[in-house]
Amino acid sequence: MAKINIGDLAPDFELLNQDGHPVRLADYLGKKNIVLYFYPKDETPGCVKEACGFRDSYEDFLAAGAEVVGVSADSVDSHKAFQYNRRLPFQLLSDPGNKLSKKYGVTASLMGFLPGRETFVIGKTGRVLHHFSSHFQIDGHITEALNVLKTAPE
Repeated sequence: MAKINIGDLAPDFELLNQDGHPVRLADYLGKKNIVLYFYPKDETPGCVKEACGFRDSYEDFLAAGAEVVGVSADSVDSHKAFQYNRRLPFQLLSDPGNKLSKKYGVTASLMGFLPGRETFVIGKTGRVLHHFSSHFQIDGHITEALNVLKTAPE
């Protein structure tokens, strides 16, 4: 599992969103910056707090020229319910077997039982502009991503 560093090209992907439609990173390249955040599990306390934090700041992300995309190993149906229950305005992607999280080098947390909580800010060119990893500083994922986008050269 390779670690993705700032300045690296972000690995492309194709995963299904909460509506069962395929989504690729390439769909956004040249158009928008992407805030790709990996989280452990739908409807768990920390993940609800994080998703609602992104939701509550979503207009700020749009104003900064970015789209927010959440990723976890949960099913399409689970994501659909999570999105509906929490009124999330952004896409949630299903990553069966954590294949994409492994591609991005997301490390397991909580003694290896749950996938990590990591956020990547990806510029319009596909380069990683920022990476934030913290299982417990949930608000940091939102504030750090917004701060980077406000000063992003792309």
